[in-house]
Amino acid sequence: MVDKPQWLIREDAGTSVLVALALRQLLGIRAPDDLPALRGLEVRRPDATEVDDALEKQWREYWDMTVEPRAHRSEVPLELVEGFDTLIALPSTGAEDLRDAIIPHAQTVLHYAQRAHNRYVDSVSSSGGSYRAYASAIAEFEREIGRRAHSFELNVQVLPFTQRGIWWIGSLSVAVTDGLRRDVVAFDAAMRPVIAELA
Repeated sequence: MVDKPQWLIREDAGTSVLVALALRQLLGIRAPDDLPALRGLEVRRPDATEVDDALEKQWREYWDMTVEPRAHRSEVPLELVEGFDTLIALPSTGAEDLRDAIIPHAQTVLHYAQRAHNRYVDSVSSSGGSYRAYASAIAEFEREIGRRAHSFELNVQVLPFTQRGIWWIGSLSVAVTDGLRRDVVAFDAAMRPVIAELA
């Protein structure tokens, strides 16, 4: 008997991902270049002093560990950052600039992330499960290519971005705007190339 292909899609508006992106915005970090800003959170003024390379590099490493922790393990022990509960653990060495820069923003960022996460949870409970949205995109993909989808894993972060769209944020992770996620037809179409890449 041949095993049937399995697919696993996890959808969330992860509080730790929201915290990382809110910090990116408040610190004026541009990486990843293609990701838009978050709605409802101030954007650092363009005339603010340039972010130094060390801070941007440290944020980028923290971002990768936040989005796909199993693929981006720290070579040194991680330490929780004061003021962020258990949401941020940075390498004990090599992340000093980032640690110093984010502590003053803890209260603003936690409040923002919690509100955005709660809005996502409310929208999911009012619209029913997310399984159907992915099942139909996969079925459509299978019809188009004439074979079963291979087994794959995908993490989807539904985020309150200022621009509508879908972005790769890791090798098995995408971010999608909350507005696009609620638009069944457009979301289906946006998911197809992502599924084609993995399945």
